[in-house]
Amino acid sequence: MATKIFDVSLGDAGQDRSGIEGYDRALLLLREGRRPVGQVTVPIRNGTVSGAEVTRAIPAFTLELAAACSAEAKLCSPVAAPELLATVAICTRERPDDLRRALAALMRLETPASILVIDNCSTETLTRQVVESFPGVKYVMEPNKGLDNARNRALRESETDIVAFIDDDAVADRYWLDAILTAFADPEVGCVAGLTMPYELENDAQEQFERLAGFSKRGFVRRIFRMPGTHPLATGQIGAGANMGIRRSVVEKIGYFDPALDAGTATQSGGDHEYFTRLLRGGYTIVYEPAALNWHRHRRTPDEILKAVHGYGVGVYASWTRSLLVDREFGVLRRAVEWFLYEQLPSLIRSFIRPASVAPRAVIMAELRGCMKGPFAYLKARRIARESGHV
Repeated sequence: MATKIFDVSLGDAGQDRSGIEGYDRALLLLREGRRPVGQVTVPIRNGTVSGAEVTRAIPAFTLELAAACSAEAKLCSPVAAPELLATVAICTRERPDDLRRALAALMRLETPASILVIDNCSTETLTRQVVESFPGVKYVMEPNKGLDNARNRALRESETDIVAFIDDDAVADRYWLDAILTAFADPEVGCVAGLTMPYELENDAQEQFERLAGFSKRGFVRRIFRMPGTHPLATGQIGAGANMGIRRSVVEKIGYFDPALDAGTATQSGGDHEYFTRLLRGGYTIVYEPAALNWHRHRRTPDEILKAVHGYGVGVYASWTRSLLVDREFGVLRRAVEWFLYEQLPSLIRSFIRPASVAPRAVIMAELRGCMKGPFAYLKARRIARESGHV
């Protein structure tokens, strides 16, 4: 199964779209002006997407949200992005094709910014060659392996107010950075996370990744996260490091990313969500802004999906282990028990009784094995980071 992806104005959603071969379904991202307000998925019949079928599929909530956005635009003066300077940082390792696509999209940004590529411990020169083909893009080699080491290097290299992070396998919308900077107008905002849609859904594996672990589930409504209303350990709902902006001054209060977390270490993930926890604990506000849109190229094979879900499980428990050991956040223990009893265990049981109602059992087990591995992975990664002088 393959799904063709469209990015359309809500007003044009009712038009037929023909000449679409090789796809079973269509996913349409719907916008009101610049702002994404919803999505619908409809079948493709005889190479055509029926506009009438799309119109019938649009939820009432999407229409209400679009009307509210339109009314706000008419009644209120446009909010200009604050006078903040930004650096867009891509942390990458040996994915030149993805990087080239990501940089090409950044060249089309509505808002100008410095662009910085952190090459994390590459063993070849292709990354540098790609960067050199884009004039004005700065290349920096970070010799210490690990995504959080690369993020920290980006924060140190930047001299701007904001550092906007985007993954090398993601493509920024033209208005992505403008939306991030506008959300930083409130000086209490320490971080902005955006909406990430699938860049392609070309096979069953990518469809499954979007269904099980896709970033678009956070939705199309702007949300504000701060304590005490937000549990500091429930940061998965906020966003992801593939699409986030950090106010650089927060480092002075809460420090840098933990180099023992995320890709390139034994913990495999979790660095972004652990940092969200510290931001909330530090008294900062985090904004989820769906207008800050980018598109992510999902994993393309079943093995990659299992590896990713396993890595997410490792990262969650690794980040919680860090919160317990370093920050003395004893609520981690209760959170882990609740997650297992109320979400993971019921899903595992349903996978035997009603398999079609939950994720495949192999995926559930991959996550559980990752969770069990997480604490030990963090201890190992922290020891390595300490020996290298990064903790």
